[in-house]
Amino acid sequence: MTDRIPSFDLAAQGISTAAKLNWNLITAPLVEHALRNGEGLLAADGPLVVETGKHTGRSANDKFIVRDATTEDTIWWGKTNKAMTPEHFAALKADFYSALAAKEELYVQDLFGGSQPEYRVNVRVVTEYAWHSLFIRTLLVRPETAQLAAFAPEFTIIDLPSFRADPARHGSRGETVIAVNFTEKLILIGGTAYAGEMKKSVFGILNYKLPVEGIMPMHCSANIGPKGDTAVFFGLSGTGKTTLSADASRTLIGDDEHGWSDTAVFNFEGGCYAKMIRLSAEAEPEIFATSKRFGTVLENVVIDKDTRQLDFDDNSLAENSRGSYPIDFIPNASADNMGPVPQNIVMLTADAYGVLPPIAKLTPDQAMYHFLSGYTARVAGTEMGVTEPEATFSTCFGAPFMPRHPSIYGNLLKSRIAKGGVSCWLVNTGWTGGKHGVGSRMPIKATRALLNAALDGSINEGEFRTDPNFGFKVPVAVAGVDSGILDPRSTWADKDDYDATANKLVGQFIDNFAQFEDHVDEGVRQAAPTAA
Repeated sequence: MTDRIPSFDLAAQGISTAAKLNWNLITAPLVEHALRNGEGLLAADGPLVVETGKHTGRSANDKFIVRDATTEDTIWWGKTNKAMTPEHFAALKADFYSALAAKEELYVQDLFGGSQPEYRVNVRVVTEYAWHSLFIRTLLVRPETAQLAAFAPEFTIIDLPSFRADPARHGSRGETVIAVNFTEKLILIGGTAYAGEMKKSVFGILNYKLPVEGIMPMHCSANIGPKGDTAVFFGLSGTGKTTLSADASRTLIGDDEHGWSDTAVFNFEGGCYAKMIRLSAEAEPEIFATSKRFGTVLENVVIDKDTRQLDFDDNSLAENSRGSYPIDFIPNASADNMGPVPQNIVMLTADAYGVLPPIAKLTPDQAMYHFLSGYTARVAGTEMGVTEPEATFSTCFGAPFMPRHPSIYGNLLKSRIAKGGVSCWLVNTGWTGGKHGVGSRMPIKATRALLNAALDGSINEGEFRTDPNFGFKVPVAVAGVDSGILDPRSTWADKDDYDATANKLVGQFIDNFAQFEDHVDEGVRQAAPTAA
């Protein structure tokens, strides 16, 4: 194993521990360790199945960034990016290092964030769970063995679910904490076993670093068509980024996080992190196949303890059940996690109001407006207190991961759209025929047909109308799609209710965008929807 242990070890970083250190273990031994440690069960078809406890998603309210001379003027401080004092972080770091010193066994992975060598970041991840080590090794880009001996981390993440933060001593909100220090290049995660915190911490690092180099970081999936045409798919969780990018007719670059350089769209990761709830072989065959592979990690998927069979329809552990797997588990994945600069940008929204059309064509100004808005809608029943559709605006389709001001990312996107003559689309994967509870979910076959027509250009051969509420262009007819769903108002039984609901949504867009008006030009301001 010495060839997998770098000369720049934990001691060189000032981390002292008597723990047995498991350096850069690969899949099989990590699964063995996880099973030996009682961290999970092996399912009948091979995946490792684990539970994350009370934290089944990110703890956004428990994340802090150290506010110091480095970050004072570079972070978009506010509700999303909350400050921690250097003094509180120093106390937290001291207590984390004491916790590390007392551990009997730890796991260390040396990995890359980013597939384009010029723009990747070296990340070291120290975990107390073997399955967390497997997770992050799966999700990030794995160095070749020859690269490990000389590996030196630029950033280090320490993940200790057993750690309990003290609000008085550490400045945290409670016992859970995610603390990011850009000066020390150190991220401390405690009090949560949700593995996605590690992955998104690396995303945050790249979202902070890359704009300075003129690289556009994106919360998106991406794939390549048979003619070498790259498409990127922006969207919040649950809008279809992973599902729609896993298309057998196109080559997958990645399902969640990418950079857009002058020469390429490149995946930040080496794996995928897909929602598993109600997964079916019929609707998502490529992803379903990964649930039967050794090396896949399934989080909060219900498993029969006797037969080890899985029940993807059971949400008793979590609605946000997840599966992580290497990207090469998708048969048509890109060998190098990269593709040409994009020809199409698709912004996905799950509109639970049933107001937006299933597809619309955007001008560059409209694209920037909708990118900064980052709209989707939560549905009744998914969260306590949500009794009807509720608009959610997450700027850049990923506000929790964007440390800098949204206008920096928006202007980068607009300039790259203009430079490349990129076609932009807004796609509603949400509801048709009425709001959630009245209408029905947009048929995935219709969404795929509309996307295919947009990506191959055939949609441009038909007639378009102008949407009276949002001002974007909407196709009147597309081959293979019921024309009725292209005009959402026509699908509602109560047209007055549609008009009132549309007017409400337009008002929410306008109210949300007020925070950006001083940071964009007049063209983007004019791209706003119009209230009746």
